[in-house]
Amino acid sequence: MSDQDVHTTPAAPADQGTNELMTFGCRLNSWESEVMRGHAEAAGLEGAIIVNTCAVTNEAVRQARQAIRRARRANPDKPIIVTGCAAQIDPGEFAAMPEVTRVIGNDDKMKAETFRPDVLLGGKAKTRVSDIMKVREVAGHLVDGLDGRARAFVQVQTGCDHRCTFCIIPYGRGDSRSVPAGDVVEQVKTLVGNGFQEVVLTGVDLTSWGADLPGTPKLGRLVQSILSQCPDLPQLRLSSIDAIEIDDALFDAVIGDHRIAPHLHLSLQAGSDMILKRMKRRHLRGDAIALCQRLKAARAEIALGADLIAGFPTETDAMFADTLDLVDQCELAYLHVFPFSPRPGTPAARMPQLDRHVVKARAAQLREKAETALHRHLDGMIGSLQLGLVEKPGFARAPNFAGIKVGKITARAGAMLPLRITGRSGANLLGEPA
Repeated sequence: MSDQDVHTTPAAPADQGTNELMTFGCRLNSWESEVMRGHAEAAGLEGAIIVNTCAVTNEAVRQARQAIRRARRANPDKPIIVTGCAAQIDPGEFAAMPEVTRVIGNDDKMKAETFRPDVLLGGKAKTRVSDIMKVREVAGHLVDGLDGRARAFVQVQTGCDHRCTFCIIPYGRGDSRSVPAGDVVEQVKTLVGNGFQEVVLTGVDLTSWGADLPGTPKLGRLVQSILSQCPDLPQLRLSSIDAIEIDDALFDAVIGDHRIAPHLHLSLQAGSDMILKRMKRRHLRGDAIALCQRLKAARAEIALGADLIAGFPTETDAMFADTLDLVDQCELAYLHVFPFSPRPGTPAARMPQLDRHVVKARAAQLREKAETALHRHLDGMIGSLQLGLVEKPGFARAPNFAGIKVGKITARAGAMLPLRITGRSGANLLGEPA
């Protein structure tokens, strides 16, 4: 479930000829939506609604179906194209929906020719879904930016070679494939030349980058290459990473080069050794705690986040208590909390399930813990000076990803400004230009 911050980007109101994109799921999906937008415009596709689905939870799939029905009611004459992980895993489910015009797979959605109107909308076949497990390469696509052009995203990897018992994503993304280092570096150089102050490296299983490339380089080598060959890049950010795969070169870069944002989001999932083993994770509780303590000792300002699942099958009260305690032991500041969702076809779906009320209650308890941890982290930043990246008028983010509300700020999105932190309001800091 790395990099699976489940969120929804709805289609914006548009005129009849503009393509609309609805994006569910992770940052990589958001990046791919921008690639599809460019392909569609270049191909001359007009007036289509493209729904980029997520499959990480049953709820994500339900939300996508619901959004498709709403889109059809609001736009009875527009073609609705459905793609993404949920469409890749179960294309028949979406093809059976009368609201859907076409279903295309995750590999097909990244190909420019797919979006030619005669290819996408012509013919009688409702689905165009290739076997994702046979895909062996990933092409690097240049996207100018996301989040209102505040930062730029570069995909360096997709797919996953691991088979965690709860996760369906490998069946939507295929095996791990890496973008060659030279291509990544050239993309970053281009983005820096275009004025971006922050570049984010993203992927499904980011720390597996390089395993399929000649010489099997590690992610740390890629990061060091970017930093050395792009000296004008002010800030490099890493998306979610697997704690057990942080190699020495990556660790040294994170703690030694302050151009790497002091914020790491770790795929931890649980704090109980027994649950971690049943999840088929490759780390234990002690590994997570040792890494977090080592990172904090080497770079005190670093903020750590994590994915955590509540209510995994067979989880006892004591096992869940270990997950709650992990938040304190690792000094986590940002949590993505997932109530366990049994995905059909995964081993965890066949394990003894907990009562759904228990799952929801534990998720609520973990979210309450997360709120307390975030507030404690933010309160510790009051009085500090932060270099904020402006995302929109009145709002910026600190290098450690803390949100900062700034009343008097008119700088463009993507600008970096020194900000004095004066207080906290809920889940965000309050700041003023320094």
